[in-house]
Amino acid sequence: MTVGLLASMALNAMIGWPDASGALTFAQRVTGALFVLSGVVQGLAAVLSLDHWGRHEFRTSGAVILLGALIALATDSLLILLWLEEKEYTPYLLAFIPLWCWSLWAVGLLVREKPWKGLPHPRKFAAGVFVSALLTTVSLAYSTLYQPSTAPMRLTLEAEFGTALADRAHPFAQVPLKLSVKNTGEVPVYVIINDFSVYGRTATYSERGDSSAQAWKESFGKEEEAERHVDRLSYHRLSTGRFYDPGDVLAAGQEDTREHVFEIPRDVPYDLLHVDLQITYMRKDRGRIDVENFSRPIESWRHPRYSCRASECRVATLAYHGRVHHNNNLVNVTRKPLYVTAFWSPATLPVYSVSSFHFTGGWIDYRKERRELNKFGITTRYADAEVSVAELLRSISARPR
Repeated sequence: MTVGLLASMALNAMIGWPDASGALTFAQRVTGALFVLSGVVQGLAAVLSLDHWGRHEFRTSGAVILLGALIALATDSLLILLWLEEKEYTPYLLAFIPLWCWSLWAVGLLVREKPWKGLPHPRKFAAGVFVSALLTTVSLAYSTLYQPSTAPMRLTLEAEFGTALADRAHPFAQVPLKLSVKNTGEVPVYVIINDFSVYGRTATYSERGDSSAQAWKESFGKEEEAERHVDRLSYHRLSTGRFYDPGDVLAAGQEDTREHVFEIPRDVPYDLLHVDLQITYMRKDRGRIDVENFSRPIESWRHPRYSCRASECRVATLAYHGRVHHNNNLVNVTRKPLYVTAFWSPATLPVYSVSSFHFTGGWIDYRKERRELNKFGITTRYADAEVSVAELLRSISARPR
């Protein structure tokens, strides 16, 4: 009995302490503190078990031991229910399955002894146990389900071209680009990956035009806009970069602006310039990223193990990889480790993943990770802008000879 109570105490403390000491919200900290407190009760029950089956000096020792066993049974039952949701192997499985069997035996043994008869007010004791269990359940449901779902979350992205200036040393035009990002939600977020890319557009022009259904179908298949006099659109990447480093945190209400200047020849064949800005982020109230590891870029051309394992990205990328934890440690101990992975290259769009993928072989399977993306509140926001090249170059005087 004493060994079982001590083992349950250690398990509850390991589950509760990370949330009690480091959770983002008050409700999550309360839930963690309740688990730590329940571990303290089980530790006291372990001490009193020596008295209950020894000198029996304390009349309440049996009731406290029963309370500790009931806590173990409730905790281990909850862990098993959470584990059955995914049925993934975790080292903690070797702890809470045997402890669940032990708690069944312990509760059955203690109930037959009816230790509550030694209490001066057994009904108040039962009511206290019930209220404590109810508060723990409500706090757990609120911190896990309700609060992360109701707190509004949104990023506002803007991209805008400025007035082009002549490069006095070269036959080029300097084009300013203003990018801004604001966290208009109430929750801080982790930046998983982001990218901005400027493209020059070329197209085939026709005075007569073609408005036939076949032309529209071809444009739709190429994800082009339908125009009568413009067809066969082609985009060429001119400049690319990142607004944030992976792992950066945007606090609620935080707004950042960046000015980026790129150059194009004055006689460019492009008719339009187009910019795409995208940011993929994770709600901080849904989970925690090991930023120290994730923010460290790994050059795949120097470390072949970290080459991109997704079909849509190229070999030469910067890889970012780190552990990601659920906001509730109860879930973490019933799941195998999860990792957030991102790949960035100036030659292609960024790729990200949240799964058990750990560069030990195989490829990223996006079909298996959709649920994880929803659980962690991972979303991508986009913004774009276009400007006429003729309008940009109109303000530039001829280059002095």
